[in-house]
Amino acid sequence: MARRRLDLPQGTLDLLMLRALALGPLHGWGVAERVRQMSHEVLHVQQGSLYPSLHRLERRGWIKARWGASDQNRRAKFYELTAAGRRALDTQQHDWARLTAAIAHVLGTA
Repeated sequence: MARRRLDLPQGTLDLLMLRALALGPLHGWGVAERVRQMSHEVLHVQQGSLYPSLHRLERRGWIKARWGASDQNRRAKFYELTAAGRRALDTQQHDWARLTAAIAHVLGTA
């Protein structure tokens, strides 16, 4: 049976990106790959969503970027969490846990 594509609720992608970067700095495509791996191949972040999310997180001051060399020795922008980003991640993870618990109660699965 083919897996049906799942769309992420608005704002969820930013949370996933922060969580992926909590493990260490990555270039843009590396962030998408880490999310894919951490989700056991269920979540695939497309470039059309990836870079706008990274830029949004950077504007908020939750991540910072620096130029470096990728594994293929190509110039790439690497992103890492800031202190504000770590606080935002903690807050968003807590809020996500509360939200999903409430939804589970409504659905009668809790």
